[in-house]
Amino acid sequence: MKNPKLRLKLTFDSGLTVGPGKADLLQGIATDGSISAAGRRMRMSYKRAWMLVEEMNAAFETPLVESSRGGASGGGARLTEAGEAVLAHYRKLETITLAHGADEISGITRLLKDETD
Repeated sequence: MKNPKLRLKLTFDSGLTVGPGKADLLQGIATDGSISAAGRRMRMSYKRAWMLVEEMNAAFETPLVESSRGGASGGGARLTEAGEAVLAHYRKLETITLAHGADEISGITRLLKDETD
């Protein structure tokens, strides 16, 4: 595996973790306007997607996701201002880490066994 992928995971004192899965779920909610659609896109059960949203909403001062029930007008979900900020900060941190860690990633990659052996 000579093309490594960075998977950044933040772990807070409260026990909350924010990593690529939760970031992708938030991104999916922003894109699809639906928790269930975002979960399906990630091959995640509806229950699991809701559990992750509830976990994030409870951990932050203000909820990251607002949802409305279905019915005649349909339901949906959207990121709040806080949700947009958390997602933007996480994506920026990924970009910074990749850019500034490129030499170290290359150094580690050069020490791997050659896969053709």
